[in-house]
Amino acid sequence: MPTIRDLVAAIREREGVQAAVVLGRDGLVIDGQGVPPIDTENVAAHVPPVLLAAEELGHASQHGSLQTAVLEHERGTAIISALSPDAVLLVLALPSANLAQLLYELRRNRANIASLV
Repeated sequence: MPTIRDLVAAIREREGVQAAVVLGRDGLVIDGQGVPPIDTENVAAHVPPVLLAAEELGHASQHGSLQTAVLEHERGTAIISALSPDAVLLVLALPSANLAQLLYELRRNRANIASLV
């Protein structure tokens, strides 16, 4: 059976993916890999406020709990995917990454990924 480390490595090895991090909702890294100069611990520490705001928006709009958030920045995209009540997956990707395929696979495999956490 694959481990969290295997999952992180498989996502990180995808073309255009700069970092893959599994973290607690408190922002602490469970496991992660990133290309320099990305500091996975620093990036992970910034995720909880984004999660909180996205969850509040979902409840205010009556859309429910957050599943996936996609944040497009000037030089890349951040994908935050809720895995469980305690853990999330953060993926940082370059503009050249195939986001459609990545998002599809994350959605399709959410339960399998969550079972590793």
